[in-house]
Amino acid sequence: MAIHKIQINDFISTDYELIAIHTSIEDYRLAYLINEALEIQLSKNDLNIEIETKEGKSEFSHFIYDDEINDVVWNLIENKAILVPFETTTTGIFDSIDVTMYVVPEFKKADFVLKIENIEGTFKMEDILFSISNTQQISMAYIINQVKLKSKNNLIF
Repeated sequence: MAIHKIQINDFISTDYELIAIHTSIEDYRLAYLINEALEIQLSKNDLNIEIETKEGKSEFSHFIYDDEINDVVWNLIENKAILVPFETTTTGIFDSIDVTMYVVPEFKKADFVLKIENIEGTFKMEDILFSISNTQQISMAYIINQVKLKSKNNLIF
């Protein structure tokens, strides 16, 4: 009898695009500005994205819009959050040290990540990037090459 092994890589597809966004504004304000620029309807997801490590877990704010007409899903994710440790031990002077976790640690300077799923043939990434970059309170936006990311598993939600 033949044995067929299924690798986890068989299920990981890269049918999404990523845009890194640098800004100092709050997440809800950024979602509003992106909604205006791209004429979409991002709304706050009640469930934040949680990432756990052996030290603790972090929650990242998440806005989502499911465009059923074009079959495109838009996700705006906060890239930085404070790690909440599983164990709290008092170490004296070092009690107030905060550890920052990232959804995409390869791009630590990015404040938010816009993940666009099933975009092939529907929209041009250059047009989306141009619209986001021309928004006043966004300092910088650029496309992330997801093929080279080591933290792809953080983007599965």
